[in-house]
Amino acid sequence: IRRELESGFNKLTAGQIEPAPMLEAVAKSVDTAIARDASRRPIAPGPRGAFLASRAAGCGLFLVLFPGHALMTPSEEIRGRSLARTAIGMAFISPWLLGFIALTAYPFFASLYFSFTKYSVLSPPQWVGLKNYSDLLSDSNVLVGTINTLYYTCFAAPGGAIIAVLLGVLYNQKMPAKHLLRALMFIPLVVPTVASAILWMEVFRPDSGMLNTILGLVGINGPAWLGDVDWSKAAMVIMMQWGVGGNTLLVLAALQDVPRSQYEAADLDGANAFQKFRHITLPMISPVVLYILIINVIYSFQFFTEPFVMSGGTGAPGDSLLFYPMYLYQQAFRFMNMGYASALAWMLFIVVLVFTVILVKTSAKWVVYERS
Repeated sequence: IRRELESGFNKLTAGQIEPAPMLEAVAKSVDTAIARDASRRPIAPGPRGAFLASRAAGCGLFLVLFPGHALMTPSEEIRGRSLARTAIGMAFISPWLLGFIALTAYPFFASLYFSFTKYSVLSPPQWVGLKNYSDLLSDSNVLVGTINTLYYTCFAAPGGAIIAVLLGVLYNQKMPAKHLLRALMFIPLVVPTVASAILWMEVFRPDSGMLNTILGLVGINGPAWLGDVDWSKAAMVIMMQWGVGGNTLLVLAALQDVPRSQYEAADLDGANAFQKFRHITLPMISPVVLYILIINVIYSFQFFTEPFVMSGGTGAPGDSLLFYPMYLYQQAFRFMNMGYASALAWMLFIVVLVFTVILVKTSAKWVVYERS
């Protein structure tokens, strides 16, 4: 009887038999055993009897408490458990999910609708079709903002990646105070953006700024920087290289994963430091360099806070700091032209997407994923 009970419960838990047939088989085994042993001795209460009674009571209680379970097939039971787990998971992430829908998904699709309307927030939106996009193509300020943004992106994005790689290789060498330098490179990341912009305004002062003072020590008469149309965007590029600490950390992590055996083999072949950097280090960390480039490009196209603070929100001098996101901000919150600003935002989204796709597609020629 015990073997029959154990076999039945194992099959039940494995989904190979339903509860009702299992109990019927056990009942038959009990009847057979009782009939065979009735002439010799009755089943006395004790451990064996308690075991049989507890199993029989457990089976009956199972059928009473879970009557639907006995009617479910194994596949239906598995599917029900999967749905229950999914419901529990959705309940746990529901706060984030509600926030995402209300604060990200809805504004995203709402801006797409508003880009086809004339909308000033104070009055209901009026459908104008593609007029906002056609006006965008003939707007001279859009052209100025696009040129300024492309200039900044072309220099700041690759420049930041190059500096991060060079600093990562430098900090990976055996040098004194290496850990102190690694810690110091994170200071710019904890400084608020507005405070950082104000600090760099002092650095770029033409008369008493630190940068022109250093240039004067070597006999160079520094430009006006933020007051000069020709040097204001260059000042933005220089300033943004101050915050390469995060990307440098990524490069350092990638360098730890480069196999030392490849450097040892290169030493045996007589390779110098530059050859090892060119043919071993760069290919091994190229996926991280690609990631840094993509992040830098996306951030460069969204460059807003620093030029806004430094130019007072006007893009001065001479619109040289009028970046595309700043003009978008002016249309949305200064002129209250939300429909036109939404069209500007979607054009920016498309341009960023195109540049990202180009980087990913061309990465096959220089990014190494297989270390073999």
